[in-house]
Amino acid sequence: MKDYLKKGQLNIKLKERSPRFSLTVLFAGASFAILLAALIIVGAAALILVNTGVISIGEGGLIGLMVLVIIVFGIAFSFIFGRLFMKPINTIINMMNRLARGEYRSRIAFNGALAKNQTVCEMTNSINKMAEELENTEMLRSDFINNFSHEFKTPIVSIAGFAKLLKTDDISPEQRREYLDIIEEESRRLAEMATNVLNLTRVENQTILTDISTFNLSEQIRMCVLILENKWSEKKLDLQLGFDEYFVTGSEELLRQVWLNLLDNAIKFTPFGGTVSVRIGREKDRIIIRVRNTGSTVEEKDRERIFRKFYQCDTSHSTQGNGVGLAVVKRIVDLHSGSVRVDSENDLTEFTVVLPQPKLEK
Repeated sequence: MKDYLKKGQLNIKLKERSPRFSLTVLFAGASFAILLAALIIVGAAALILVNTGVISIGEGGLIGLMVLVIIVFGIAFSFIFGRLFMKPINTIINMMNRLARGEYRSRIAFNGALAKNQTVCEMTNSINKMAEELENTEMLRSDFINNFSHEFKTPIVSIAGFAKLLKTDDISPEQRREYLDIIEEESRRLAEMATNVLNLTRVENQTILTDISTFNLSEQIRMCVLILENKWSEKKLDLQLGFDEYFVTGSEELLRQVWLNLLDNAIKFTPFGGTVSVRIGREKDRIIIRVRNTGSTVEEKDRERIFRKFYQCDTSHSTQGNGVGLAVVKRIVDLHSGSVRVDSENDLTEFTVVLPQPKLEK
């Protein structure tokens, strides 16, 4: 597992350090062209003036004059052409300044020869992609703040209201128990929302795994199913857990969050009396976990966005979540050098988690 993590980090560093040779040649060639143009123009002008008798000067004086004129014209040409070559750099700097001010709709584009240069195109695409991601994240963040503030305020108001009613003396024991049940349920909702946000913040700031161990994955998933028993039994779901015993090497605590989030998500979107199934298999040096539920379909346009934080493709279930559970899943799986994807069609949705296990032990 550690070798996989190191190998992934090495590939990223090599990609970041790849030489931008074409861009180097472009700017070096431009600088040489400026210098060469200055030498040719100044030298030709000086020789013409001498040959036509406009100026008469000794050999040593001619060389000195040419050097002086070359310096003057060289500075002038460098300034003029330098402004031209600084223009794309200024464009990039201005773009960055706009992004820093929060103008995430800004985009950058070059014309002419620069637009055809592979390195410049790569840089332009990267900057525009960054701006697009910042724009999407800002929109999701704004929506999340609005939704989360509303969702966070609703149970607080509910708890306060029913707590006030409990102070009155003219309520029956049945009403008192009902109000206490509501307070308990709303308190649980608050705790889940706070836990999800804290989990997301924690895994986003984590770059390496420090608590790696080998444990029984099958038993861990069965325990997660038991933890969620109240939710799936209330909807009378058919839980199908057809798998043998499998052991994995990774962070037991973090992977537990993956199965809880995937199972909770499957239960949430499965209609009354539906089916939720979990399958585990092994292919060479990989463990593959599939969590499937019936009765729901994720649109194709949402399948990539679904793992973004704060994104909710089905707002009708927004009161049951806050759009961070699958973002937590994606980040934890990435930390384990694995992958997660969603396949959905014909009222069937399946999440597939692949975990590399080069040294699997039983």
